[in-house]
Amino acid sequence: MTTELRFRAYLMRNRIAGWSTCVKSIAGCPDFFFPKRRLAVFIDGCFWHGCPNCGHTPKTNRSYWITKLRRNKRRDLRITKTLKSEGIQVLRLWECQLRRRPEWCVMKLTRALYL
Repeated sequence: MTTELRFRAYLMRNRIAGWSTCVKSIAGCPDFFFPKRRLAVFIDGCFWHGCPNCGHTPKTNRSYWITKLRRNKRRDLRITKTLKSEGIQVLRLWECQLRRRPEWCVMKLTRALYL
């Protein structure tokens, strides 16, 4: 099961409604978007987004991967800043957080939605 599908299952299990997936009209095409709360949720893959805890750089073609992962991180930061400047709240969750502590991820989302 993909990370996004796993998160979707947690949303449904916890009866959290009012979201859309992959809204292309929003910068960065968030994985989940709550239009009424103006909240964009990104589920960042540990490898592709450079998780500080479990992300890694492949040993082969190392310079390519260092550049690629650095560029991905800069893009994520730019998208977050753009969305915030448009009045959209941004929540980024790591793949490993969702795998290890799903209840914590749901709690973070609930706080963002209702505070």
